Amino acid sequence: MATLLHLDSAVFPQGSTSREVTAAFVTAWREQHPDGEVVYRDLAATPLPHLDASAVAAGAEDPLRGELAAELAAADAVLIGAPMYNFSIPSTLKAWLDQVIIVGHNAGPGSPVAGTPVTVVASRGGSYAPGTPREEFEFVQNYLEKVLTGMLGAEVDFIVPELTLAHSKPEMAELIPLADASRTQAFTDAAEKAKALAARLAA
Repeated sequence: MATLLHLDSAVFPQGSTSREVTAAFVTAWREQHPDGEVVYRDLAATPLPHLDASAVAAGAEDPLRGELAAELAAADAVLIGAPMYNFSIPSTLKAWLDQVIIVGHNAGPGSPVAGTPVTVVASRGGSYAPGTPREEFEFVQNYLEKVLTGMLGAEVDFIVPELTLAHSKPEMAELIPLADASRTQAFTDAAEKAKALAARLAA
């Protein structure tokens, strides 16, 4: 029985594209793997404390850090909702990363997380794709790919619904068709990736 660790970090519980796409991923996962387990953390509703000196010194012996690290190590796959806020990830997601990554325990050679597939839903109000005017402001995918692979050795894949503000900002009205296409593709990708991953882990 495979276990999926699902993290959401969008501030708003409704109307969040990242939450809607991660929910679609979980639905497809459950359909493909009904006996699997889903462990859920809403980092916005129940934020974790920022890392402090005592927690750093304690490492995996710190009760919270030990719990989070064990939860991550036990997961066969991880799903992260990571909307772009001010060109980067939500502070609540950064707090989880700071707490869960423990050098000498799960970060570095021999990490128990090595090879774990991680799917990140990296939604954003505009477009930061290669070749766009704001390409150099993209710090969500770049950061998460480096920290999750470089420190934990995870296998990272991204779903990127973009232009999510097109329907609410008049100056972006001409981009609505592209926004709708990106949203549709994100839901398609979520379903396909969830089914493929569930089948792979069940094999």
